[in-house]
Amino acid sequence: MRFALNALVVILISALMWGCNSVKPKAPSTQPTGTSSENRPAYVETGKASFYANLHQSKKTASGEIYDHKLYTAAHKKLPFGTKVRVTNVANGKTVVVRINDRGPFIKGRILDLSKSAFSNIANVASGVIEVKIEVIE
Repeated sequence: MRFALNALVVILISALMWGCNSVKPKAPSTQPTGTSSENRPAYVETGKASFYANLHQSKKTASGEIYDHKLYTAAHKKLPFGTKVRVTNVANGKTVVVRINDRGPFIKGRILDLSKSAFSNIANVASGVIEVKIEVIE
């Protein structure tokens, strides 16, 4: 009898918890944007980008890879590792495609840290920080 009562209590609690389960709707946002067109990127973001300092060369990234300033890679706070992103320098229109393999940047107001070679493809490294638009392409 005690077993049946315990089982009934567990079932009741489970039913109540299941009934309280709800999916919260996503809050509307302007960035990033989702699109239904296959020709347009599913994620677009604009902001400031910088590049890795030389002291990061040959150190491990958050994905476990070793950072190499010659590769076209980048750090983003939330995009999944392996995501390919088109980075456009807003000032001159130059673009480069990079792969996300690290987390960051950790400086307020920046959205992306590029490898030195990727940054130098779209801007002079002497500029240090540039305004970019990023678009997920894969």
